[in-house]
Amino acid sequence: AREHRLPKLIPYGSVRGDLQVQTNWTDGAASIEEMARAAKKRGLTYIAVTDHTKALAFIGGLNDQGVARQGKAIDALNKKLTEFRVFKGTECDIHANGSLDLKNETLKRLEWVGISVHSAFRLSRAAQTKRVITAVSNPNVDCLFHPLAGLIGKREPIDLDLDEVIAAAKKYRVALEIDSYPERSDLNAMHVRAAVKAGVMLAVDTDAHAPEHFDFLPLGEAIARRGWAEKKDVLNTKTAKELLTWLEKKRKRKA
Repeated sequence: AREHRLPKLIPYGSVRGDLQVQTNWTDGAASIEEMARAAKKRGLTYIAVTDHTKALAFIGGLNDQGVARQGKAIDALNKKLTEFRVFKGTECDIHANGSLDLKNETLKRLEWVGISVHSAFRLSRAAQTKRVITAVSNPNVDCLFHPLAGLIGKREPIDLDLDEVIAAAKKYRVALEIDSYPERSDLNAMHVRAAVKAGVMLAVDTDAHAPEHFDFLPLGEAIARRGWAEKKDVLNTKTAKELLTWLEKKRKRKA
């Protein structure tokens, strides 16, 4: 502070789009259109639909064919919507060995690929870290969702060497998520600070499973502020067009 080097913290209301949204195609409570209109009502200009994949069979996770069908539905919806964009995405499960739950051909066709851990929570620190880094290294991956996979009061975070994961995210140009859902709050402020120092991009999302969950966004922005993130550090402060440009450049560099 004496040296006037405090960051200009991300202002509340800076997030333009939510990049983790579930719908009634899997375990969400509303349709894609209902979620899109709820997000627009709250001032957002885009969402990414990121329904779960087939490893979560108990909630009807989507296989490759299901993701393709959903993509066609999203294309049709985008023709109806005005001043709003729905991205074709996924919350693709990370298997215990670090492989992903959808084929690479499917992932390549999506505009936004998020990955996450929903199983094998008790692997050793070394095995869990290797698992996540293997997944992050996939050239089709854009973001690691709720990196520590905990649920406050319900499930402890996985044992992960987050410094190594942050280094891998930097190397492979993968964003790390701040999940605003109150039971998640993952990453926390200390992790955000480490990611910002390393030059890793962040995404502030709600993990919305119902329209009212979009109201959680300020909670994620608060975590970002406590971690000294600036607006430039948060990927979804970009417009939809800017985000697509960023993603295209990133994927070309990985090729």
